[in-house]
Amino acid sequence: MKRREFITLFGGAAAATMVWPLPLAAQRPGLPRIGVLVTANPEPFWSEFQKGLREHGYGEGQNIQFEFRSADGKLDFLRALADELVRLKVDIIVASQTPSVIAARQATSEIPIVMAPAGDPVATGLISSLARPGGNITGLSGTSAELGAKTLELVREMLPSTRRVAVLASAGAADPFSRSFVEQIERGGRTLGIAIQTIMVRGEEEFAAAFDAMGKERADAVMVQGSFPRKPVLDLALKHRLPAVGGGVGGRLFAQEGGLMSYSGNPNDQYRRAALYIDRILRGAKPADLPVEQPTRYDLVINLKTAKALGITVPPTVLARADEVIE
Repeated sequence: MKRREFITLFGGAAAATMVWPLPLAAQRPGLPRIGVLVTANPEPFWSEFQKGLREHGYGEGQNIQFEFRSADGKLDFLRALADELVRLKVDIIVASQTPSVIAARQATSEIPIVMAPAGDPVATGLISSLARPGGNITGLSGTSAELGAKTLELVREMLPSTRRVAVLASAGAADPFSRSFVEQIERGGRTLGIAIQTIMVRGEEEFAAAFDAMGKERADAVMVQGSFPRKPVLDLALKHRLPAVGGGVGGRLFAQEGGLMSYSGNPNDQYRRAALYIDRILRGAKPADLPVEQPTRYDLVINLKTAKALGITVPPTVLARADEVIE
């Protein structure tokens, strides 16, 4: 398969979107059309999802075709992109991360939606239950909010002198997962005696001011919600010499790309598993009847290069627990 080029569209009040359109030769009438909606960071979701489809016998332009849309981290644009996929009459929408799933649900109650994945879909009201999701949504549940408190414990183990931790979370109604994510960390902070500085931002344009605020409050580390673009966050964390910790969707990549640590389910497994739901729905299954899957294991990833750059000595007990150590 040839990699499509990004095309950025601008227009008045219209969303600035990232589109990977199909080559004209691949637009074959009658083939199932899958709408793909992501908040940001298309990779590795896009590659792993397509790998999963190939494992189930699907090839682009052969027996399936795509309409790909990315908000490039601008959550306010997701609804317009979801509406566009509905107007194109796609057969299924696969949405990666909670804001994308929310936008897809707002756009349609009829087209099947596959979460790939979404955080705490029961708590955020996306589905009725894991066993019987109901409605037109099924798929994968990502890391639950409860792991925020567990991750905070790991921060204390990694940095025993920690007294204040900043939390960078998504503001606005586009990402309801933020509320439970922050609440669980704040609860963990009370238990551990760690002060939590919660900073809610709407997008990348507010990151610089957020990190300035962390510096003024002398935060010892920052925990970052998984729906944000990784590179600008990690660049600012390094500039401010602030240990950054990720989790949820893309958590492993957060550490691999320069974060100090991450604790999350294996996202690549979930991206590939999303293809199973596509296959079942195309074969006639109803989303309401397909149970939602949760991660079966969680991985601790530590970046020793980042630790060295920040002058941090990782305790041997924490290193011994790591599933991956980046040197």
